Amino acid sequence: MTEAILLVEDDASIAIVITAALEAEGLRVDRCDSIAGRDRLLAAHSYGLMLTDVMLTDGDGIASLPPVRAAFPRMQVIILSAQNTLDTAVRASETGAFEYFPKPFDLEELVRTVRQALGSNEAADLSGADEELGQALPLVGRSPAMQAVYRMITRVLRNDLTVLILGESGTGKELVAEAIHQLGSRREGPFVAVNTAAIPHELIESELFGHEKGAFTGAVARHVGKFEQAARGTLFLDEIGDMPLEAQTRLLRALQSGRIRRVGGTEEIALDCRIIAATNRDLVPMIASGQFREDLYYRLAVVPIELPPLRERADDVEALSRHFLARAAADGLPRRQLSAGGAALLARQPWRGNVRELRNVIFRLALLARDDVIDEAAIEPLLAGDVPALPRAGEAGLFPGEADGEGIAGDGREDFATALARFIEEARPEAGTLYDAALAAFERPLFLHALAQTGGNQLRAAQLLGINRNTLRKRLGDLGIAPEDALTIR
Repeated sequence: MTEAILLVEDDASIAIVITAALEAEGLRVDRCDSIAGRDRLLAAHSYGLMLTDVMLTDGDGIASLPPVRAAFPRMQVIILSAQNTLDTAVRASETGAFEYFPKPFDLEELVRTVRQALGSNEAADLSGADEELGQALPLVGRSPAMQAVYRMITRVLRNDLTVLILGESGTGKELVAEAIHQLGSRREGPFVAVNTAAIPHELIESELFGHEKGAFTGAVARHVGKFEQAARGTLFLDEIGDMPLEAQTRLLRALQSGRIRRVGGTEEIALDCRIIAATNRDLVPMIASGQFREDLYYRLAVVPIELPPLRERADDVEALSRHFLARAAADGLPRRQLSAGGAALLARQPWRGNVRELRNVIFRLALLARDDVIDEAAIEPLLAGDVPALPRAGEAGLFPGEADGEGIAGDGREDFATALARFIEEARPEAGTLYDAALAAFERPLFLHALAQTGGNQLRAAQLLGINRNTLRKRLGDLGIAPEDALTIR
Protein backbone atom coordinates (compact mmCIF):
# COMPACT_ATOMS: atom_id res chain seq x y z
CA MET A 1 0.00 0.00 0.00
CA THR A 2 1.33 3.43 -0.95
CA GLU A 3 2.30 5.58 2.04
CA ALA A 4 0.12 8.64 2.45
CA ILE A 5 1.46 12.20 2.48
CA LEU A 6 0.31 15.00 4.74
CA LEU A 7 0.52 18.49 3.21
CA VAL A 8 0.32 21.41 5.66
CA GLU A 9 0.07 24.60 3.57
CA ASP A 10 -2.07 27.69 4.11
CA ASP A 11 -1.60 29.07 0.59
CA ALA A 12 -4.46 27.41 -1.28
CA SER A 13 -2.97 27.87 -4.75
CA ILE A 14 0.35 26.29 -3.76
CA ALA A 15 -1.47 23.46 -1.95
CA ILE A 16 -3.56 22.68 -5.05
CA VAL A 17 -0.51 22.61 -7.34
CA ILE A 18 1.51 20.35 -5.02
CA THR A 19 -1.43 18.02 -4.45
CA ALA A 20 -2.09 17.67 -8.18
CA ALA A 21 1.56 16.95 -8.93
CA LEU A 22 1.86 14.28 -6.23
CA GLU A 23 -1.47 12.63 -7.06
CA ALA A 24 -0.35 12.47 -10.70
CA GLU A 25 2.50 10.28 -9.39
CA GLY A 26 -0.01 7.92 -7.80
CA LEU A 27 0.52 9.26 -4.27
CA ARG A 28 -2.25 9.86 -1.74
CA VAL A 29 -2.31 13.36 -0.24
CA ASP A 30 -4.24 14.68 2.78
CA ARG A 31 -4.28 18.42 3.14
CA CYS A 32 -4.76 21.02 5.88
CA ASP A 33 -3.79 24.65 6.45
CA SER A 34 -2.94 24.88 10.16
CA ILE A 35 -1.06 23.30 13.06
CA ALA A 36 -4.35 22.33 14.68
CA GLY A 37 -5.50 20.61 11.48
CA ARG A 38 -2.15 18.87 11.19
CA ASP A 39 -2.40 17.48 14.70
CA ARG A 40 -5.96 16.19 14.10
CA LEU A 41 -4.92 14.36 10.93
CA LEU A 42 -1.78 12.93 12.56
CA ALA A 43 -3.90 11.56 15.41
CA ALA A 44 -6.27 9.84 12.99
CA HIS A 45 -3.98 8.59 10.19
CA SER A 46 -0.51 7.25 9.49
CA TYR A 47 1.79 9.15 7.12
CA GLY A 48 5.14 8.33 5.60
CA LEU A 49 5.89 11.96 4.80
CA MET A 50 4.76 15.42 5.84
CA LEU A 51 5.32 18.55 3.77
CA THR A 52 4.83 21.64 5.92
CA ASP A 53 5.02 25.37 5.45
CA VAL A 54 6.72 27.45 8.16
CA MET A 55 4.35 30.40 8.61
CA LEU A 56 0.91 28.89 9.17
CA THR A 57 -2.34 30.52 10.20
CA ASP A 58 -1.95 29.49 13.85
CA GLY A 59 1.80 29.35 14.42
CA ASP A 60 5.32 28.44 13.32
CA GLY A 61 5.50 25.12 11.48
CA ILE A 62 9.13 24.54 12.47
CA ALA A 63 8.83 25.58 16.13
CA SER A 64 5.90 23.17 16.55
CA LEU A 65 7.73 20.20 15.03
CA PRO A 66 9.71 18.71 17.98
CA PRO A 67 6.73 16.93 19.61
CA VAL A 68 5.62 15.70 16.18
CA ARG A 69 9.08 14.27 15.47
CA ALA A 70 9.13 12.63 18.89
CA ALA A 71 5.72 11.01 18.31
CA PHE A 72 6.39 9.97 14.69
CA PRO A 73 10.16 9.43 14.39
CA ARG A 74 9.99 7.50 11.11
CA MET A 75 7.83 10.04 9.31
CA GLN A 76 10.00 12.08 6.96
CA VAL A 77 9.52 15.85 6.87
CA ILE A 78 10.06 18.30 4.02
CA ILE A 79 9.85 21.99 4.93
CA LEU A 80 8.59 24.67 2.57
CA SER A 81 9.17 28.34 3.34
CA ALA A 82 8.95 31.83 1.94
CA GLN A 83 11.13 32.99 4.87
CA ASN A 84 14.24 32.38 2.82
CA THR A 85 17.09 33.04 5.23
CA LEU A 86 19.98 30.94 6.49
CA ASP A 87 18.25 30.93 9.88
CA THR A 88 15.23 29.16 8.38
CA ALA A 89 17.41 26.63 6.55
CA VAL A 90 19.35 25.86 9.72
CA ARG A 91 16.19 25.56 11.82
CA ALA A 92 14.81 23.14 9.24
CA SER A 93 18.01 21.11 9.35
CA GLU A 94 18.00 20.98 13.16
CA THR A 95 14.56 19.36 13.19
CA GLY A 96 16.01 16.47 11.19
CA ALA A 97 14.01 17.48 8.12
CA PHE A 98 14.73 15.41 5.02
CA GLU A 99 14.93 18.56 2.88
CA TYR A 100 14.18 22.27 2.90
CA PHE A 101 12.63 24.02 -0.12
CA PRO A 102 12.60 27.83 -0.28
CA LYS A 103 9.72 29.34 -2.22
CA PRO A 104 9.41 29.57 -5.14
CA PHE A 105 10.64 26.04 -5.79
CA ASP A 106 10.97 23.72 -8.76
CA LEU A 107 7.92 21.44 -8.71
CA GLU A 108 9.66 18.57 -10.52
CA GLU A 109 12.52 18.68 -8.03
CA LEU A 110 10.03 18.63 -5.15
CA VAL A 111 8.32 15.54 -6.58
CA ARG A 112 11.67 13.77 -7.01
CA THR A 113 12.61 14.63 -3.42
CA VAL A 114 9.27 13.31 -2.14
CA ARG A 115 9.99 10.01 -3.86
CA GLN A 116 13.46 9.89 -2.32
CA ALA A 117 12.09 10.66 1.15
CA LEU A 118 9.44 7.93 0.91
CA GLY A 119 12.09 5.47 -0.23
CA SER A 120 14.39 6.27 2.67
CA ASN A 121 14.33 3.89 5.64
CA GLU A 122 16.63 5.96 7.80
CA ALA A 123 15.15 7.25 11.03
CA ALA A 124 15.37 10.97 11.44
CA ASP A 125 18.19 12.28 13.60
CA LEU A 126 16.50 14.18 16.41
CA SER A 127 19.64 15.52 18.06
CA GLY A 128 19.63 19.26 18.50
CA ALA A 129 15.90 19.62 17.85
CA ASP A 130 15.45 21.82 20.91
CA GLU A 131 18.77 23.61 20.67
CA GLU A 132 18.76 27.38 20.36
CA LEU A 133 21.42 29.03 18.23
CA GLY A 134 21.61 32.06 20.50
CA GLN A 135 23.64 34.09 18.03
CA ALA A 136 23.19 36.17 14.92
CA LEU A 137 23.92 34.35 11.70
CA PRO A 138 26.54 36.07 9.52
CA LEU A 139 24.99 35.60 6.06
CA VAL A 140 22.34 37.86 4.55
CA GLY A 141 20.31 37.31 1.39
CA ARG A 142 17.14 35.67 0.13
CA SER A 143 17.97 35.41 -3.57
CA PRO A 144 17.72 31.97 -5.24
CA ALA A 145 21.52 31.89 -5.52
CA MET A 146 21.91 32.32 -1.76
CA GLN A 147 19.17 29.76 -1.09
CA ALA A 148 21.33 27.19 -2.88
CA VAL A 149 24.24 28.15 -0.62
CA TYR A 150 22.10 27.83 2.52
CA ARG A 151 20.92 24.39 1.51
CA MET A 152 24.48 23.23 0.94
CA ILE A 153 25.51 24.60 4.34
CA THR A 154 22.74 22.72 6.11
CA ARG A 155 23.79 19.47 4.43
CA VAL A 156 27.27 19.59 5.99
CA LEU A 157 26.39 20.67 9.52
CA ARG A 158 25.97 17.15 10.91
CA ASN A 159 29.12 15.65 9.45
CA ASP A 160 32.85 16.39 9.16
CA LEU A 161 33.15 16.18 5.37
CA THR A 162 35.82 18.44 3.91
CA VAL A 163 34.35 21.54 2.26
CA LEU A 164 35.86 23.65 -0.54
CA ILE A 165 34.35 27.15 -0.81
CA LEU A 166 34.75 28.78 -4.21
CA GLY A 167 34.03 32.37 -5.16
CA GLU A 168 35.42 35.73 -6.14
CA SER A 169 37.20 37.92 -3.61
CA GLY A 170 34.77 39.64 -1.29
CA THR A 171 31.89 37.18 -1.67
CA GLY A 172 32.05 36.04 1.96
CA LYS A 173 33.93 32.74 1.85
CA GLU A 174 35.20 33.08 5.42
CA LEU A 175 31.70 33.93 6.63
CA VAL A 176 30.42 30.67 5.14
CA ALA A 177 33.24 28.77 6.83
CA GLU A 178 32.41 30.44 10.15
CA ALA A 179 28.72 29.61 9.70
CA ILE A 180 29.50 25.94 9.11
CA HIS A 181 31.66 25.93 12.24
CA GLN A 182 29.29 27.92 14.47
CA LEU A 183 26.22 25.93 13.50
CA GLY A 184 27.85 22.52 13.28
CA SER A 185 28.81 19.83 15.77
CA ARG A 186 32.25 21.36 16.42
CA ARG A 187 30.97 24.77 17.51
CA GLU A 188 32.43 24.35 21.02
CA GLY A 189 35.94 24.01 19.56
CA PRO A 190 38.15 26.74 18.06
CA PHE A 191 37.79 28.21 14.59
CA VAL A 192 41.32 28.70 13.26
CA ALA A 193 41.65 30.67 10.02
CA VAL A 194 44.86 30.65 7.98
CA ASN A 195 45.49 32.80 4.92
CA THR A 196 47.95 30.53 3.13
CA ALA A 197 48.77 33.29 0.62
CA ALA A 198 50.04 35.56 3.41
CA ILE A 199 52.56 33.07 4.84
CA PRO A 200 56.09 33.06 3.35
CA HIS A 201 56.57 29.84 1.40
CA GLU A 202 59.51 28.77 3.53
CA LEU A 203 57.39 29.04 6.70
CA ILE A 204 54.08 27.57 5.59
CA GLU A 205 54.82 24.01 6.71
CA SER A 206 55.94 25.25 10.11
CA GLU A 207 52.78 27.37 10.45
CA LEU A 208 50.48 24.51 9.51
CA PHE A 209 52.18 21.53 11.12
CA GLY A 210 54.34 23.19 13.78
CA HIS A 211 58.03 22.61 14.42
CA GLU A 212 60.35 21.29 17.11
CA LYS A 213 63.04 23.30 18.83
CA GLY A 214 66.15 23.37 16.67
CA ALA A 215 64.35 22.17 13.53
CA PHE A 216 65.88 25.08 11.61
CA THR A 217 67.74 28.32 12.22
CA GLY A 218 65.59 30.50 14.45
CA ALA A 219 63.50 27.63 15.85
CA VAL A 220 64.36 28.42 19.46
CA ALA A 221 61.31 26.65 20.91
CA ARG A 222 58.62 24.17 19.97
CA HIS A 223 55.84 25.74 17.88
CA VAL A 224 52.34 24.26 17.80
CA GLY A 225 50.94 24.51 14.26
CA LYS A 226 47.48 25.46 13.08
CA PHE A 227 46.33 21.85 12.78
CA GLU A 228 46.96 21.28 16.47
CA GLN A 229 45.53 24.68 17.43
CA ALA A 230 42.28 23.68 15.68
CA ALA A 231 41.88 20.46 17.67
CA ARG A 232 38.20 19.61 18.24
CA GLY A 233 37.28 22.56 16.04
CA THR A 234 37.65 23.76 12.47
CA LEU A 235 40.73 24.66 10.41
CA PHE A 236 39.95 27.12 7.62
CA LEU A 237 42.58 27.21 4.87
CA ASP A 238 41.93 30.38 2.91
CA GLU A 239 43.50 31.11 -0.50
CA ILE A 240 44.40 27.43 -0.87
CA GLY A 241 45.08 27.99 -4.57
CA ASP A 242 48.21 29.97 -3.62
CA MET A 243 49.76 27.21 -1.54
CA PRO A 244 53.18 26.07 -2.91
CA LEU A 245 53.37 22.58 -4.38
CA GLU A 246 55.69 21.28 -1.65
CA ALA A 247 53.20 22.25 1.03
CA GLN A 248 50.35 20.82 -1.06
CA THR A 249 52.10 17.45 -0.93
CA ARG A 250 52.38 17.51 2.85
CA LEU A 251 48.80 18.70 3.23
CA LEU A 252 47.60 15.86 1.01
CA ARG A 253 49.56 13.34 3.07
CA ALA A 254 48.03 14.72 6.26
CA LEU A 255 44.50 14.51 4.89
CA GLN A 256 45.04 10.99 3.59
CA SER A 257 46.58 9.64 6.77
CA GLY A 258 44.72 11.74 9.30
CA ARG A 259 48.05 12.41 11.05
CA ILE A 260 50.72 15.11 10.99
CA ARG A 261 54.33 15.42 12.12
CA ARG A 262 55.92 18.67 13.24
CA VAL A 263 58.85 19.93 11.18
CA GLY A 264 61.96 18.35 12.70
CA GLY A 265 59.88 15.96 14.82
CA THR A 266 59.29 12.21 14.86
CA GLU A 267 56.02 12.01 16.80
CA GLU A 268 52.88 11.48 14.74
CA ILE A 269 49.88 13.49 15.91
CA ALA A 270 46.32 12.42 15.07
CA LEU A 271 44.17 15.09 13.44
CA ASP A 272 40.98 16.10 15.19
CA CYS A 273 39.61 19.01 13.21
CA ARG A 274 37.30 19.69 10.34
CA ILE A 275 38.98 21.06 7.21
CA ILE A 276 37.36 23.85 5.21
CA ALA A 277 39.34 25.38 2.34
CA ALA A 278 38.58 28.35 0.10
CA THR A 279 39.96 30.01 -3.00
CA ASN A 280 39.07 32.74 -5.46
CA ARG A 281 41.09 31.02 -8.17
CA ASP A 282 39.89 28.53 -10.80
CA LEU A 283 41.70 25.38 -9.73
CA VAL A 284 40.85 23.30 -12.81
CA PRO A 285 43.24 25.11 -15.23
CA MET A 286 45.81 25.24 -12.41
CA ILE A 287 45.63 21.45 -12.22
CA ALA A 288 46.11 21.22 -15.99
CA SER A 289 49.18 23.46 -15.81
CA GLY A 290 50.70 21.58 -12.87
CA GLN A 291 50.22 24.42 -10.36
CA PHE A 292 47.78 22.53 -8.16
CA ARG A 293 47.67 18.85 -7.31
CA GLU A 294 44.66 17.05 -8.74
CA ASP A 295 44.57 14.50 -5.92
CA LEU A 296 44.55 17.31 -3.33
CA TYR A 297 41.72 19.02 -5.18
CA TYR A 298 39.52 15.94 -4.89
CA ARG A 299 40.45 15.56 -1.22
CA LEU A 300 39.37 19.14 -0.52
CA ALA A 301 36.32 19.31 -2.81
CA VAL A 302 34.34 16.53 -1.14
CA VAL A 303 31.58 19.11 -0.76
CA PRO A 304 32.10 22.17 -2.99
CA ILE A 305 30.11 25.31 -2.19
CA GLU A 306 30.23 28.06 -4.81
CA LEU A 307 29.37 31.58 -3.70
CA PRO A 308 27.71 33.82 -6.28
CA PRO A 309 29.18 37.26 -7.01
CA LEU A 310 27.04 40.14 -5.81
CA ARG A 311 26.21 41.16 -9.38
CA GLU A 312 24.31 37.85 -9.70
CA ARG A 313 22.26 38.51 -6.56
CA ALA A 314 21.26 42.14 -7.00
CA ASP A 315 18.00 41.42 -5.15
CA ASP A 316 20.09 41.04 -1.97
CA VAL A 317 21.85 44.42 -2.18
CA GLU A 318 19.14 46.34 -0.31
CA ALA A 319 18.96 43.79 2.53
CA LEU A 320 22.75 43.74 2.78
CA SER A 321 22.93 47.53 2.80
CA ARG A 322 20.40 47.83 5.62
CA HIS A 323 22.22 45.09 7.51
CA PHE A 324 25.52 46.98 7.23
CA LEU A 325 23.89 50.24 8.30
CA ALA A 326 22.66 48.48 11.43
CA ARG A 327 26.13 47.06 12.01
CA ALA A 328 27.67 50.50 11.58
CA ALA A 329 25.27 51.98 14.14
CA ALA A 330 26.09 49.15 16.57
CA ASP A 331 29.77 50.02 16.13
CA GLY A 332 29.14 53.61 17.19
CA LEU A 333 28.63 55.31 13.82
CA PRO A 334 25.61 57.57 13.26
CA ARG A 335 22.33 55.73 12.76
CA ARG A 336 21.23 56.11 9.14
CA GLN A 337 18.31 55.04 6.97
CA LEU A 338 18.42 54.11 3.28
CA SER A 339 15.90 55.66 0.92
CA ALA A 340 14.15 53.58 -1.73
CA GLY A 341 15.98 55.51 -4.45
CA GLY A 342 19.30 54.98 -2.71
CA ALA A 343 18.64 51.26 -2.45
CA ALA A 344 17.76 51.07 -6.14
CA LEU A 345 20.95 52.94 -7.08
CA LEU A 346 23.10 50.57 -5.02
CA ALA A 347 21.38 47.54 -6.57
CA ARG A 348 22.35 48.76 -10.07
CA GLN A 349 26.08 48.88 -9.34
CA PRO A 350 28.44 46.15 -10.65
CA TRP A 351 30.14 45.64 -7.24
CA ARG A 352 33.36 44.19 -8.60
CA GLY A 353 34.57 43.89 -5.02
CA ASN A 354 31.36 42.05 -4.12
CA VAL A 355 29.91 42.14 -0.59
CA ARG A 356 33.17 43.46 0.89
CA GLU A 357 33.06 46.51 -1.40
CA LEU A 358 29.40 47.14 -0.57
CA ARG A 359 30.16 46.91 3.15
CA ASN A 360 32.95 49.47 2.91
CA VAL A 361 30.77 51.84 0.90
CA ILE A 362 27.93 51.57 3.43
CA PHE A 363 30.24 52.19 6.38
CA ARG A 364 31.72 55.25 4.66
CA LEU A 365 28.21 56.53 3.96
CA ALA A 366 27.23 55.95 7.58
CA LEU A 367 30.24 57.97 8.66
CA LEU A 368 30.25 60.80 6.11
CA ALA A 369 26.60 61.34 5.06
CA ARG A 370 25.23 64.74 6.08
CA ASP A 371 21.62 63.58 6.52
CA ASP A 372 20.08 60.73 8.45
CA VAL A 373 18.48 59.36 5.29
CA ILE A 374 20.97 58.22 2.67
CA ASP A 375 19.64 58.90 -0.82
CA GLU A 376 20.98 59.03 -4.37
CA ALA A 377 22.52 62.47 -3.81
CA ALA A 378 24.63 61.12 -0.97
CA ILE A 379 25.63 57.92 -2.76
CA GLU A 380 26.50 59.16 -6.25
CA PRO A 381 29.60 61.24 -5.33
CA LEU A 382 31.07 58.36 -3.34
CA LEU A 383 30.48 55.85 -6.16
CA ALA A 384 32.14 58.30 -8.55
CA GLY A 385 35.22 58.41 -6.33
CA ASP A 386 34.57 61.96 -5.15
CA VAL A 387 35.97 61.66 -1.61
CA PRO A 388 37.20 64.47 0.65
CA ALA A 389 40.60 65.73 -0.45
CA LEU A 390 43.68 65.01 1.65
CA PRO A 391 44.90 67.99 3.64
CA ARG A 392 47.78 69.96 2.23
CA ALA A 393 51.07 68.42 3.17
CA GLY A 394 52.71 71.74 3.93
CA GLU A 395 49.90 72.89 6.21
CA ALA A 396 49.65 69.64 8.13
CA GLY A 397 53.33 68.77 8.35
CA LEU A 398 52.56 65.26 7.18
CA PHE A 399 56.01 64.08 6.17
CA PRO A 400 59.13 63.62 8.28
CA GLY A 401 61.53 66.49 7.74
CA GLU A 402 59.37 68.42 5.31
CA ALA A 403 60.22 71.82 6.70
CA ASP A 404 59.68 73.40 3.31
CA GLY A 405 56.11 72.19 3.13
CA GLU A 406 56.76 69.77 0.29
CA GLY A 407 55.75 66.14 0.30
CA ILE A 408 53.99 63.40 -1.59
CA ALA A 409 50.66 65.21 -1.34
CA GLY A 410 52.16 68.33 -2.91
CA ASP A 411 49.79 71.26 -2.64
CA GLY A 412 46.72 69.06 -2.49
CA ARG A 413 45.79 69.66 -6.14
CA GLU A 414 48.03 67.38 -8.17
CA ASP A 415 46.99 63.79 -8.87
CA PHE A 416 48.55 60.99 -6.91
CA ALA A 417 50.64 59.60 -9.80
CA THR A 418 52.27 63.00 -10.36
CA ALA A 419 52.88 63.45 -6.64
CA LEU A 420 54.41 59.98 -6.39
CA ALA A 421 56.70 60.62 -9.34
CA ARG A 422 57.84 63.88 -7.74
CA PHE A 423 58.43 62.11 -4.43
CA ILE A 424 60.63 59.46 -6.09
CA GLU A 425 62.61 62.08 -7.97
CA GLU A 426 63.23 64.23 -4.91
CA ALA A 427 63.69 61.51 -2.31
CA ARG A 428 66.10 59.49 -4.50
CA PRO A 429 65.72 56.34 -2.39
CA GLU A 430 68.44 53.72 -2.44
CA ALA A 431 67.95 50.60 -4.53
CA GLY A 432 65.60 48.15 -2.82
CA THR A 433 64.02 50.75 -0.50
CA LEU A 434 61.58 52.50 -2.83
CA TYR A 435 58.54 50.41 -1.90
CA ASP A 436 58.95 50.88 1.85
CA ALA A 437 59.73 54.59 1.46
CA ALA A 438 56.74 55.30 -0.76
CA LEU A 439 54.40 53.20 1.39
CA ALA A 440 55.46 54.99 4.57
CA ALA A 441 55.11 58.37 2.89
CA PHE A 442 51.63 57.54 1.67
CA GLU A 443 50.36 55.86 4.83
CA ARG A 444 51.20 58.71 7.15
CA PRO A 445 48.99 61.37 5.49
CA LEU A 446 46.30 58.79 4.78
CA PHE A 447 46.05 57.69 8.41
CA LEU A 448 46.24 61.25 9.72
CA HIS A 449 43.49 62.29 7.34
CA ALA A 450 41.25 59.37 8.40
CA LEU A 451 41.81 60.20 12.07
CA ALA A 452 41.08 63.85 11.42
CA GLN A 453 37.82 62.93 9.69
CA THR A 454 36.77 60.78 12.66
CA GLY A 455 37.88 63.05 15.50
CA GLY A 456 40.71 60.70 16.46
CA ASN A 457 38.44 57.66 16.83
CA GLN A 458 40.51 54.66 15.72
CA LEU A 459 37.53 52.34 15.24
CA ARG A 460 35.80 54.78 12.92
CA ALA A 461 39.05 55.56 11.12
CA ALA A 462 39.62 51.85 10.46
CA GLN A 463 36.07 51.54 9.12
CA LEU A 464 36.58 54.57 6.89
CA LEU A 465 39.78 53.04 5.51
CA GLY A 466 38.24 49.58 5.18
CA ILE A 467 40.90 47.86 7.29
CA ASN A 468 40.98 46.02 10.59
CA ARG A 469 41.24 48.17 13.73
CA ASN A 470 44.18 46.11 15.00
CA THR A 471 45.99 46.66 11.70
CA LEU A 472 45.45 50.40 11.99
CA ARG A 473 46.63 50.45 15.61
CA LYS A 474 49.82 48.58 14.70
CA ARG A 475 50.61 50.84 11.75
CA LEU A 476 50.00 53.96 13.86
CA GLY A 477 52.51 52.63 16.37
CA ASP A 478 55.02 51.80 13.61
CA LEU A 479 54.70 55.33 12.21
CA GLY A 480 54.78 57.01 15.61
CA ILE A 481 51.33 58.55 15.18
CA ALA A 482 49.13 59.30 18.18
CA PRO A 483 45.39 59.81 17.49
CA GLU A 484 45.58 63.33 18.87
CA ASP A 485 48.23 64.19 16.24
CA ALA A 486 45.47 64.38 13.67
CA LEU A 487 43.17 66.69 15.59
CA THR A 488 44.96 69.83 14.42
CA ILE A 489 44.42 68.95 10.75
CA ARG A 490 41.67 70.94 9.07
